[in-house]
Formats: sequence, C-alpha cells, structure tokens
Amino acid sequence: MSDFIYCLNSSTIRPTPILDKIRIAGEVGFAAIELWHDDIDLHLSKGGQLSDIRKAVDDQGLTVPTTIYLKGWAEPDTTLRQQELDECKRRLEQAAAVSAIHVISGPPPSYCDRAFVAKCYYELIELGLSFGVRPAFEYLGFVDDINSIDSAIEIITNSQHSQATVVLDPFHCFRGGAGFESMAKLKSEQIAISHFNDTPATPPRLEQHDHSRVMPGEGHLDLRRYLELLRGTGYSRWLSLELFREDLWASDPREVAKIGLEKMRAVAEG
Repeated sequence: MSDFIYCLNSSTIRPTPILDKIRIAGEVGFAAIELWHDDIDLHLSKGGQLSDIRKAVDDQGLTVPTTIYLKGWAEPDTTLRQQELDECKRRLEQAAAVSAIHVISGPPPSYCDRAFVAKCYYELIELGLSFGVRPAFEYLGFVDDINSIDSAIEIITNSQHSQATVVLDPFHCFRGGAGFESMAKLKSEQIAISHFNDTPATPPRLEQHDHSRVMPGEGHLDLRRYLELLRGTGYSRWLSLELFREDLWASDPREVAKIGLEKMRAVAEG
C-alpha cells in the first residue's frame, strides 16, 4: 500500500480533451487529477460548461488538488500586474468551479526582488482565499532566480501567510541545480503537492527542459531518496505524474496513463 495518493497531471496526456483526460484518470486507477486552465478554456470555447468538468470529476470520484497556473501576479509594473491579476481572478473562479484545492502560481521568469515577490504572494493568497482556493508557490528549475526549494521556502516564509505552500518537483530540483535535500526543511502543511517524474543524465542539466522529463524510474534521479525526504516531512498526500513529451502525446492516452501509474507505484512502493 502506498504512502501517497496517486494523481495524474493532465499535461502527461495532452492533447486529449479534458473530459476524456478525467475519465481516463479515473478508469486506470488514479485518485486525483491536476487540470490546466488552457484545457478548461478550450472546453469552454467549444460550447462546454464548467459544470461539465465538475460533473466528470465527481463521476470518477477524483480530487482536483490543483489547477495550473497563475502568472504575472508579481509583475513590478503596477499596470501590467493589475492586468495579470484580472486574469488570475478569472482562473481562480474557474478553479473554484471545478472544485480545485490549490492553484499553482509560477515565479517571475527573471531575477527579481524577492521581498516584493513575497509581499505579492501574500496578496495572491488572500485573493485566492476569497474564491475558496489556495494559491501554491512553484519554483521552476529553468528560471533565472527562484529555481530551488530554498528559494521557494524564502518566498513562503517571508510572505508571513499561514496558508503559504510550495509545489515540489524532482525535475525542477535537478534542473535548478540545488537538488532535493532542502525538502527536509519543510513541514507537511507547507507542501501543496509533489509532482513526480525522472530525467535522463544527458543532455547536460542546463540543456534540459520540460520535454526532457521521463517516466519515474527511467532516468538517473535518486527518486527513492526524494521520497524518503518527502515522507520525512510527514507529507502523505498527492504524488502527481507530470510529463511533457510529444512522443507520449502521440500515443494512446489511456495506455500512457496506465503505464505511468505502474511506474509510479514501482518506485514509490518498491
């Protein structure tokens, strides 16, 4: 039996329509699914309703730990930030409608004033809570500045918000260069979700990007150490398979999801 709840990040079986993604996730045995706002918007543009998505989730008995993603909320330019916050509000409303617990909030892409980002994150959490959804902060290994667990901890700590959380991800730990070990500094309640993936030893770290990710156990990362650290925080919630591979997108999405769940179990329960 697993210590974790297995989740499918719907990017793994892009470009399958969102209702099919939800159905597949439930049918192959996932207990949760992360949804992307571009998929939600595509469904709406074709005449669908948010209620369709909520019903599909409920019919499969799935939880929606997160929707993805919010950006621009820490833009230094006041006018641009307000424009981005208007879009954040729209996405927060969608997240609430599909019963999401968190919305993943990306970091600035360039070097930034971290104190300002922390202040903006506090304000973003307050905005999210007004919709009944908690924005979760994500570090990204390929951005210039906030690309490690330590940098994310700095943001959530300095935000001084009791609801501040981080999103963990093995690929971003590798790509940012800082590794996993700082996970031990976190408490369970500070972790919104852990993405799960692996990455090859080549090409070199700085040449890797989202598309470089591979199934858990197919790369060179010490995922058992990653999970040891994760368990050490007391965290026992969602472990979410997140890949961005065009070869998988061209394959049978049900088979990709099925194999992905098997690979996750082999690492997490092996």
